[in-house]
Amino acid sequence: MSRVEVLGRDVAREAYRVRTASGEAFVPECLMGGLRPGDRPSHQDAYEWIAAHRRDLDAAVAALARGAVPKAPYDIVSLVGTG
Repeated sequence: MSRVEVLGRDVAREAYRVRTASGEAFVPECLMGGLRPGDRPSHQDAYEWIAAHRRDLDAAVAALARGAVPKAPYDIVSLVGTG
């Protein structure tokens, strides 16, 4: 099973910071757009969305760590410490 740990929300980036075996990354809230149209997701909604998409997020962080581009829409995830 893929393990994705949520480390919190970065208010300025409007993203959640997550940790996987491959590293830490920011997951933009806009990926969770269908949860609460016109509004940002609640923390509970975001945590549930991240849990439901953990395999894709784990793959995206692994791709970024290898220097590759993740599959869309996860191509907007960014590693912590990279711009």
